[in-house]
Amino acid sequence: MVDTYFGANLIDYNTVKVALFTAVQKSDNVPINLIINDERIVKLEVKKQVFLGDNSLYTCYFSEGFELGNSYKISIENYGVTKVNVENAVDFPDFDDTYSYFGDDLGVTYKKEETTFKLWAPLASKVKVFLRKTNKEEYTIYQLKRGRNGVYSLTLKGDYEGYLYLYEVTNSEVPAMTLDPYGKGSTANSKENVVIDFNKVEMEMYDDVPKIYKSYLDTIIYELDVRDFTIDENTDIVNKGKFLGLTEENRKTKHGFPAGLDYLSFLGVTHVQILPMYDFKTIDELNTKDSYNWGYDPWQYFCVEGSYSTNPDDPYSRIKECKMMISALHKKGIKVNMDVVYNHVYDGLFSCYERVVPNYFFRKRKNGFLCNGTGCGNDVDSEKPMVRKLIIDCIKHWINEYHIDGLRFDLMGILDVATMNQIAKITKKMKSDFMIYGEGWDMNTELSSDKKASILNSFKMPEVAFFNDTYRDTLKGINGVDKLQIGGYLTGDLSFVEGFKFVYLSSSLNFVYPARFLRPSQSLNYVECHDNFTLFDKVSSIYGKNETKKVMNIIRQINGIILLSFGVPFFHAGQEIGLSKYYEDNTYNMGDKYNKFRYDVLDDRFEYATYFKTMIQFRKEVFKNNIDDPKKIGEITYFHHLENNLLAITVKLDKEYIVVINPTENQINYEFDGYYLMLCSLAGYLKNSDLYIKASMIAPHSVFVFEKKVELE
Repeated sequence: MVDTYFGANLIDYNTVKVALFTAVQKSDNVPINLIINDERIVKLEVKKQVFLGDNSLYTCYFSEGFELGNSYKISIENYGVTKVNVENAVDFPDFDDTYSYFGDDLGVTYKKEETTFKLWAPLASKVKVFLRKTNKEEYTIYQLKRGRNGVYSLTLKGDYEGYLYLYEVTNSEVPAMTLDPYGKGSTANSKENVVIDFNKVEMEMYDDVPKIYKSYLDTIIYELDVRDFTIDENTDIVNKGKFLGLTEENRKTKHGFPAGLDYLSFLGVTHVQILPMYDFKTIDELNTKDSYNWGYDPWQYFCVEGSYSTNPDDPYSRIKECKMMISALHKKGIKVNMDVVYNHVYDGLFSCYERVVPNYFFRKRKNGFLCNGTGCGNDVDSEKPMVRKLIIDCIKHWINEYHIDGLRFDLMGILDVATMNQIAKITKKMKSDFMIYGEGWDMNTELSSDKKASILNSFKMPEVAFFNDTYRDTLKGINGVDKLQIGGYLTGDLSFVEGFKFVYLSSSLNFVYPARFLRPSQSLNYVECHDNFTLFDKVSSIYGKNETKKVMNIIRQINGIILLSFGVPFFHAGQEIGLSKYYEDNTYNMGDKYNKFRYDVLDDRFEYATYFKTMIQFRKEVFKNNIDDPKKIGEITYFHHLENNLLAITVKLDKEYIVVINPTENQINYEFDGYYLMLCSLAGYLKNSDLYIKASMIAPHSVFVFEKKVELE
């Protein structure tokens, strides 16, 4: 009707509010009817009515009570029919208790003789699955049956392996086509989900080859991106930019140095952290040369990203090739940590999560608007039981099928403490040395500070580690586009000497500053990761872009200190050879030029990679500072001030060591007796050293380690 509109919202299980906006003359006592499932009409009791000019608001009571899963419409004679919007039900006090489902069979359960589809859609009045064998065929449509807790299900007899499917979910009488939130297979560019037989992609995953680590402190994490690490033209890697590129052995740079998988093995890192490899949105999987993204725009959490496969439209290709990559890394003795983004999705409004259960998946502010603490338009509401369940079910799927060994949580401060502790508990049962760590920034989301999984609550999450930004800023200087020339203790500002002591001890002792962590294994010691400026760009901005030799000496010193510090060492691919992003900051979508691992630079600076390798070897074999007791660390570590705020550090491990740090431009003389030189940042680990030292000249921008040859009392 022209100049007329009316709508209806469910307020509680007995009440609906009807708003009528019309310029057409109406009766004050207009009857309001409820249409149930298009079969039955009930006159509602009007408890209250308010008139404001042409606007009328009616509070209507339904004595039988509204039951989710039914179709409800409001009819007003002479004014038409409107749907009842039931989305508010997700905020009713008993909603989670009534509708949470804890079965382990959501999504598709495939067997050769039958396939079952299950979808949690408690608000929906109708769910259909659209099914076809190939994308050239018409869909066959089946209706799912509603069961307990709002779970819709359908079992089809016969073999449906490889079939393509979508759901049509009708919420508040509005049908919407959607992907399966639990979909585990996909065609290119997330067009449809696919019924997968995971028996077809079983393979040897070599879980028993990498050693089991008793502590995070025994690990050395190396962050990389599948595309970035294999795309460079200066190697003979065949499958460039693909999962398979990281399975190829005996690949070389133009100068004959190891590339790809063999380079990782050469370095001796224990874990690689791989940037997102689940399905993300902003890459055209069929035209990967024309688009670029790191993948912090999640779309399908259970599905592998197709742009890294050799055939994105073959749903098995991405699964098989991802598993082959992980298997190849395991075979080399390297564990695989997966970077996950459970804090937001690419587009909340059009995501499958919103289409299946509107108003549920994303956190809201008190005024009803979506939170945007992520800066990406939505914050995942991890406190909701079925959101938490989806995250945990997804993690279990990646462990069971892809055999990952750890998780790095992007913007972990959006999530809640209880969720992170539950994840840690479950994953440790699945793999005893499974790693859980993330970005513990205090995010501006509608969650009380005491519940955020932020670094401020590290004491409440003893099994979770955190990126230590205080460590980062103390060593190299703070991040920021306008702060590139601001240094830290190892880049020219020696006033940071007390802060350096604090972070060297893992920030877990009340030493100079209050402890940030319960123990050292919670501190990820890093100065560079995929985002922000590279270490090379930061140091070059401080010391001069033409001072490459000096800059590289400083980088070697910083990398050495990371490995000598108490805590968990973390490095970004290329940090060891001083790769640059051409002084760009957040290069998440800027393409290969800014992000790729440049193997031509490796050729020119292979000595630095060799130094890095020997430093890793030194930490593993000699300087085993894997003590996870802050009190013990305090008892075995002593700081000695030298001239101009320089430091010598005595560390009593199985043997006594002295670490001498010179972050200045000047050479210094250090005199002592009874020690042998074991390591210097200009030469690396001097294995089987017999260089007896009474005095040593400590070169500018260097770190030296001396070992006492007298047994400890």
